[in-house]
Amino acid sequence: MRLEPITWERLTEAVADRVMETTADDGSPWLRIAVDGAPAAGTGVAAEALAEALRVRGRSVLVVGTEGFLRPASLRYEYGREDPDTYYAGWFDTGALWREVFGPLEPGGSGRVLPDLWDPVTDRATRSPHHELPPGGVLVLHGPLLLGHWFPFDLTLHLRLSAGALRRRTDEAQWWTLPAFERYEREAGPDEAAEVVVRTDDPRHPAWNDPWRK
Repeated sequence: MRLEPITWERLTEAVADRVMETTADDGSPWLRIAVDGAPAAGTGVAAEALAEALRVRGRSVLVVGTEGFLRPASLRYEYGREDPDTYYAGWFDTGALWREVFGPLEPGGSGRVLPDLWDPVTDRATRSPHHELPPGGVLVLHGPLLLGHWFPFDLTLHLRLSAGALRRRTDEAQWWTLPAFERYEREAGPDEAAEVVVRTDDPRHPAWNDPWRK
């Protein structure tokens, strides 16, 4: 894959412009955008920057992080606190994401999205109020391992880290998750699955695949 240097500002503006030209394939009045990547890639920062660029363009935007949709500790730690297979396939509550985030944004849905469900610190439900996203609004979902679940995204970004960069930028206490990202590369193929791929080995100097090159 050919990747070209770009600044975060230019990249964000280009993606926001593309979103403004995008319509949902399933006829939904809402758009659903993924910012996928390991925690070390900083998906939350990229998601918030994109959301702000879209708000400037007049769109209502809701940013949701998958860290608010963890499964209860009893399920996450069923096979130990450092099991990479559980992290890969059982750490995040994909069923709740379908029900509380994507379901309301289907054609004919209510638009009432739950921004988070579970607090990993207290290991209790957050009881957050629903957010009503008006027609024409945009959901930006960010977090790891987003691709491969058949989520109905209308545009997908993958923040890519090489294996070496991922290890360097991941806290040592979280190195046990690295095999899960190796498996993700093999099974989900995010470089091929995502429309926009951004190399973030050096966060100061990103590079992207420019899928809309003219």
